[in-house]
Amino acid sequence: MRWVTLYARSRQVPAALAAVLAGAVAVSVLARAVGGADDPRLSVLVLAAGATALAVGLAGPDLGLDRTAAIRWAPRRAAHLLGGAVLTVAVLSAARAGVGLSTDLALVVRDSAGLTGLAALGAAWCGRSCAWLPPFAGLALSFVLPPGRGAVAQVLTWPMLPPGTTVATWSAVVAAAVGTAVYALGGPRR
Repeated sequence: MRWVTLYARSRQVPAALAAVLAGAVAVSVLARAVGGADDPRLSVLVLAAGATALAVGLAGPDLGLDRTAAIRWAPRRAAHLLGGAVLTVAVLSAARAGVGLSTDLALVVRDSAGLTGLAALGAAWCGRSCAWLPPFAGLALSFVLPPGRGAVAQVLTWPMLPPGTTVATWSAVVAAAVGTAVYALGGPRR
């Protein structure tokens, strides 16, 4: 069990957990202050905070050591992504219950998977220091762009679309699958 503890410390899991919890508490306070329990943007904001916090730990402090270790990294990387996404969903579900956010669970799971996939793509493409950029950009686009009826508009604003939207669901599935595959097989960029 010691290797799990060492792995968690090297990937900054305690700091990421603290950031996710702080984000959930901040959004809960904001929801109570403005009475925005029905606004899905608050839940998406917590999910994006979770994905960006997870992104920082998608590479260890020494990439050379990660690449030369005598263990198979692909399953560990995939498990790290899955664990981070599940943890974010659990924290948001607890916040939803405590504050009374009425966000649909399907939206939470879809967005968590998609934003985690974007963070994994960021780690593989940009490296550890900038892995948070793709989920942040996805969140920013979904907040800024008006939701449209065209396929391109729906792909760009998928985190904010209702859970039954086919294009949004497929966008999240593709982001999660491609991000997980690229990161698990290739690892983070140097």
